[in-house]
Amino acid sequence: MANFSKSSVPQFSVEVYQNEFLPEGGREVNAIVTVTSTGGGTRGGVPLTGASASPASIPGQRTDAAVVVMVDCSGSMDYPPTKMRNARDATAAAIDTLRDGTAFAVVSGTHTAAEVYPGGGRLATADATTRAGAKEALRRLSAGGGTAIGTWLRLADRLLGDADVSIRHGILLTDGRNEHETPEDLRAALDACAGRFTCDARGVGTDWEVKEVTGIASALLGTADIVADPSGLAADFTGMMENAMGKEVADVALRLWTPVGAEIAFVKQVAPTVEELTGRRTEAGPRAGDYPTGSWGDESRDYHVCVRVPEAGVGREMLAARASLIIPDPAGGTPRPLAQGLVRAVWTDDMAASTSINPQVAHYTGQAELAHVIQQGLDARKSGDFDSATAKLGRAVQLAAASGNEDTAKLLAKVVDVVDATTGTVRLKARVTEADEMTLETRSTKTVRVKK
Repeated sequence: MANFSKSSVPQFSVEVYQNEFLPEGGREVNAIVTVTSTGGGTRGGVPLTGASASPASIPGQRTDAAVVVMVDCSGSMDYPPTKMRNARDATAAAIDTLRDGTAFAVVSGTHTAAEVYPGGGRLATADATTRAGAKEALRRLSAGGGTAIGTWLRLADRLLGDADVSIRHGILLTDGRNEHETPEDLRAALDACAGRFTCDARGVGTDWEVKEVTGIASALLGTADIVADPSGLAADFTGMMENAMGKEVADVALRLWTPVGAEIAFVKQVAPTVEELTGRRTEAGPRAGDYPTGSWGDESRDYHVCVRVPEAGVGREMLAARASLIIPDPAGGTPRPLAQGLVRAVWTDDMAASTSINPQVAHYTGQAELAHVIQQGLDARKSGDFDSATAKLGRAVQLAAASGNEDTAKLLAKVVDVVDATTGTVRLKARVTEADEMTLETRSTKTVRVKK
């Protein structure tokens, strides 16, 4: 890993939003930890007002990054033939977006994985010559064969693993189900690649499996989305590459320390998307654990931390947890803290104080429930349990309306007829396009922030 000078690392800040007051004997402390990085690259997560322009647009600027683009070349990419052409054009657009000095490669994926450019088990360095060479190699791509995504990821990992850079990123495009390897094979590949590079995954068309694509992005701390119309691939790939070029620091961890008797109940990223992090903890010394957050540019993200503390009497107070942002030392020494915030617990007999729910906590609890009930509702709809589907998707409509999540509300309205959003009264639509259903499922974890 490359060394991070102080000038190359964005400035991180941590803010904690919570109601620290508990009733006598209360044990559960909830807090929203907002992490913001500024002075890095392009906007990566929740946009920051006044953020600087993307450095991807600044020619001649070197970057400490490597990117591998994995393009599905299975037989189904020829149906219709425009799909393969759009994939080639999108990859070419992404290559044009690379900053000079970025290490990169293109991989074609079928039931095996093959190097398209530059070949020889190595990465090219982006400049006018290599971009032209890569785009020439793309013209030779054709569709044929099966789909084994784990092999694509393992080849990308081998290529990225040889790069002496701090930011390692993959972009993966598929149009079909992972039918030529077992789910266990894909899971093993994801486990092997986790923590080694981040990866954005896209499904094109409507013949792919949402849970496979979102599972890849989740395991590798990237984004997932649907591009239902292949003509939209170039714009999507350009946006993904601009985002990747804006990352300035990798392997950032949220470190949570708790005092004796306290423990972390759960940790979730709740903005810009809901992502469960509890099971990804790695121990980091006495009473401390690290939760991976991936790479950062100019962006802000929110995390919901729930801490169980020992029971205590009225008037007692304690530090329930300390939240720190950590980056590893390239030399293998002590990780470097970037910022920290404190989670407190205060026991009181003031009923109004102890029963008040912090607005940030309440909002994101609702956003997490929204993502959950959408998934439950769609699963029920697919299984033919229409009563349950109506109830769950009705609750989703209610939550989306109450929180101001307009994008999700619009997606829900393509699956249900909304009678009354306030009460969550809906009717399932008799006919729903596959693209609309898959878009809702894929984007169900996207959240909105608390309105100021």
